[in-house]
Amino acid sequence: MVFSSREVQIAGAAAVAIMLGVTNRVLYKMALVPLRNYPFFLAQLTTFGYVLVYFSILYVRYQAGIVTDEMLELPKIPFLAVGFLEAIAIASGMAAAAILSGASIPILSQTFLVWQLILSTAFLGKRYTFSQIMGCAMVIAGVAITLISGGGASEQSLWQGLFWPLVMISSSAFQAGASILKEFIFQAAAQQLKGGSVDLFVVNSFGSGFQAGFVLLMLPFLAKLQGIPFSQLPSYFKAGAACFFNIGSQGTECNGAPLLPLLYVAVNISFNVSVLRLLKMSSAVVSSLCMTIAVPLSIYMFTLRLPYIGAPASLLSEFYFGAAVLVAGLAIYNFSDRTKKVAKND
Repeated sequence: MVFSSREVQIAGAAAVAIMLGVTNRVLYKMALVPLRNYPFFLAQLTTFGYVLVYFSILYVRYQAGIVTDEMLELPKIPFLAVGFLEAIAIASGMAAAAILSGASIPILSQTFLVWQLILSTAFLGKRYTFSQIMGCAMVIAGVAITLISGGGASEQSLWQGLFWPLVMISSSAFQAGASILKEFIFQAAAQQLKGGSVDLFVVNSFGSGFQAGFVLLMLPFLAKLQGIPFSQLPSYFKAGAACFFNIGSQGTECNGAPLLPLLYVAVNISFNVSVLRLLKMSSAVVSSLCMTIAVPLSIYMFTLRLPYIGAPASLLSEFYFGAAVLVAGLAIYNFSDRTKKVAKND
């Protein structure tokens, strides 16, 4: 079986995205060791700080001629819609996470892939074979098994009524809608740019900018969800920044800063860019599959002796069964897609 150069490039981009996805999860856990009292600060840093980073990179690429005026003149309504959907996903996800048990959250989040299949069919006109749908279902089932086996779900109730699980599922729907809309932006831009391709940082910058604007409007609501009075936000952010850079009289509370938070920020930016690059090269569903694979791999990483995290976790045999189901589902999805392409060529 001969693979085309494009398929090899997609496979390479997928491998990089998965590797960065796993590293991103591990470093996030490490960054929260010194910032254990300031998780909301870290969340807002990645929302507002990245706008400055992305637009700075966009400016440099514009000066270098990589980004053109035509790219910057693309309609902004789709970018605004992306920002709105991602902001609503953050707000609804945080609201549900404050109520739901910890073990149920990552399982409910896997409905993201289901929403992508539905939305890409409805709005992008894509069609999936029965084998591809079964492959995605197996991937989701495999992740659910690994999460339950590694997350202590048997020791607590996963579901607390129906309302908040549905809110978390809706959050995944908003996220999926944003990713499908980004895929649409790339497709529409190719037509508007007469076969050209819009630069990744145009999509990242404007999408993140509008997202930050909507999050700013919802900041009092988001702070309340975290138990932080709106009037105390300035002092909270000031203390969070001091801990982030490990300055002032923080004692040993912020040991590991600023190295761990800065490593997380650097990898997180690289991860976001790699996911968008993969989406541009393939599709939103393929990028989502890769992020799904990163979940059990991340769980496995926490069984190793890692600095700052403490004693490694132990895994049950069900984890390996779930991982096998996940890999089998991924193989079925990709093999089905390739078989369909070969049949068309014949």
